[in-house]
Amino acid sequence: MKWFNKIIQIFKIKELRQKIIFVFMILVVFRIAANIPVPGIDTERLRQFFSNNQLFGLLNVFTGGAMSNLSIIMLGLGPFITATIIMQLLTMIFPQLEALYKEEGETGRQKFNQYSRILTVPLAVLQSYSMLVLLSRQGILASFSTFQWATSILVITAGAVFLMWLGELISEKGIGNGVSLLIFAGIVSSVPLSIRELIVTYDVSKIPAYIAFFVVALVITASVVVITEGRRNVPISYAKRVRGNKVYGGVSTYLPLSVNPAGVIPIIFALSIMLFPGMMANFLGASSIGWVAIFAQWIGRLFQNAWFYGIMYFALVFLFTYFYTAVTFDPKNVANNLQKMGGFIPGIRPGKSTSDFLYFILNRVLLFGAIFLGTIAVLPSIVQGVTGITAFGFVIGGTALLIVVSVVLETIREINSQLTIRDYEGF
Repeated sequence: MKWFNKIIQIFKIKELRQKIIFVFMILVVFRIAANIPVPGIDTERLRQFFSNNQLFGLLNVFTGGAMSNLSIIMLGLGPFITATIIMQLLTMIFPQLEALYKEEGETGRQKFNQYSRILTVPLAVLQSYSMLVLLSRQGILASFSTFQWATSILVITAGAVFLMWLGELISEKGIGNGVSLLIFAGIVSSVPLSIRELIVTYDVSKIPAYIAFFVVALVITASVVVITEGRRNVPISYAKRVRGNKVYGGVSTYLPLSVNPAGVIPIIFALSIMLFPGMMANFLGASSIGWVAIFAQWIGRLFQNAWFYGIMYFALVFLFTYFYTAVTFDPKNVANNLQKMGGFIPGIRPGKSTSDFLYFILNRVLLFGAIFLGTIAVLPSIVQGVTGITAFGFVIGGTALLIVVSVVLETIREINSQLTIRDYEGF
């Protein structure tokens, strides 16, 4: 009953209660927007297209069906996430951007985030146009006039910006990470439809496969929790300092290094990158320039190949795990901060030796985390191939499940921290 008492405690605190209700209302708005369609669609062909295309099917799950409904928020948070990726990549090229992001504190980060928001708009225009061209060539859209094209692009772009704003509202005034919670809501909203599809396509002869499928889902869930919560604790000691009649320091603690410090960000980054070649191939496939059309069609066929798709997806997730960790965690800065505070790792000299030791430990831990993330990313294809069940393929598959579990754990941690603060204030 401990969890029940905690729920009661959460709703007794007015500020926390208001934050949770605010998040719930934003998610309701998100679900309403996901069901407002752009007019002129052949819904049957649209459904077939998303069921036959693995990448677009997974992206459709993340948008909560907004893409398969061709709704005003069909792009989801894709343009904003892509803009964030581009800006973080640019920090490795332009020292001024890196200084803005890492050294100028909260003001610098706000400017950096503002640049990401501005970049989201042209990316949303490009993605909306490419998506509409792709769907029109599949015969899914009715013949659009120039005005209808312009209106649809404008509406879809506005929907992407609106969704970005909702995510930032949750982060600012609610509880948890807004972008993660919106993706979480999209995935969870797909569960009832998957259950319905499973009931409709129920086959007695596949009962062993169903049992195996849900056992695999439980194992995946347990693995995700273990890896998400996994830490490599590096011991830290602080030297004693005498000031007057008082002695400071002399305590021992530890520096926790997560097995998966990047969370679900590498998978989201990889999906955003994987989307572009397929879209551009479909867009340029009908080009009047012969070699461009042939090359685009070859790229399109390449990305439809299950083996190439799986290997490419795994490699991108693996690389982005290292990249995102390198951007967010700098062992050199950690070593310098420890030295300034009189802290040291037992048996390791302060300064460069500490930094090298942290690099060594981080790379060993991160290797396991990156392999785990990459495996989780391609797991839906493996599970579907073995069991032959597609109803829950994307929802209980690795990527979606990893995001759901990670967001739930992150939100629980934040709620617990809010409760702890109240406990201290009461004490």
